[in-house]
Amino acid sequence: MLPVRGCAQQGEFWSEQLRALWPGEIEWNSSMARWCTLRVGGPARAVATPSSRAELQSLLAVLTRLGVCKRVIGRGSNLLVSDAGYEGVIVVLGRNFAAIEQRAGARAGEILVQVEAGCSLMKLVNWCVGQGLQGLEFAAGIPGSLGGAVVMNAGAWGKEMHEVLSSVTFLHWSGELVERKKDELAFSYRHLETEEMTVVAAEFLLQAGDRQAIDLKSSQLIRARNKKQPQGLASAGSFFKNPPGLPAAGKLIQDAGLKGARIGGAQVSEVHANFLVNTGQASAQDFLDLMRLVQEKVFTRVGVWLEPEVHLL
Repeated sequence: MLPVRGCAQQGEFWSEQLRALWPGEIEWNSSMARWCTLRVGGPARAVATPSSRAELQSLLAVLTRLGVCKRVIGRGSNLLVSDAGYEGVIVVLGRNFAAIEQRAGARAGEILVQVEAGCSLMKLVNWCVGQGLQGLEFAAGIPGSLGGAVVMNAGAWGKEMHEVLSSVTFLHWSGELVERKKDELAFSYRHLETEEMTVVAAEFLLQAGDRQAIDLKSSQLIRARNKKQPQGLASAGSFFKNPPGLPAAGKLIQDAGLKGARIGGAQVSEVHANFLVNTGQASAQDFLDLMRLVQEKVFTRVGVWLEPEVHLL
């Protein structure tokens, strides 16, 4: 949910200081395979799960004060952590950051929906279906949480998150909450400029509609997604960004003859070539080696170096 931030030199005893200064829930030396949808990654020195916005504010303030590296994540659906792990603190925004609230918009039929960063996209889509609100159907089936989707400007079927957003609420490293309206936000393809702040909530401008029609559209998109994408294997969703002005990354990878290519337990999906999947016993290095193989083969064929959509940590 935010880029890796520069850290001061981490002393040997910062974990003891963290215990003393922050009373929230922490797991020590926790395997990142538990926290990422690729199901790989070595241990993080600490995984902290704040239970409220106040706890999150105090935690980030303490970590900044101690100069400890930190990374805020949701469901870890777009993250590849090395086998060496992470010598810092992973901050997980989960179920305690999943509230959804609505209020009337400025015009008839408009509804503003505020969602906390830890809410899963599928939960949000289902909630909108239940309320008869249209605008987020394209997100049906996209893995991950709201915060990550906003930071990645996630999209599908020709639509992206920025199109339905009205504002984003960030937490600054100073502990200050900062709300930015849509016209103040810098979105690009699969990216939001966060200025190293943490997304804690976002507000969407949706339209009242026919509940059955919205449900039908969402269900159709999920079925279409399931037909085109691998099921039952761990993945991070689309692995590479689509290069501008060229066929989609999946088509370039397929045309390079890489469907089914495998290194260790990591494989280019035989269903959709832009999905790298864990066949069961993959390591993070397997994915890194497979990523490089794909990049080199596609570059040799068409002269384009594919850029990962997945964040490497």
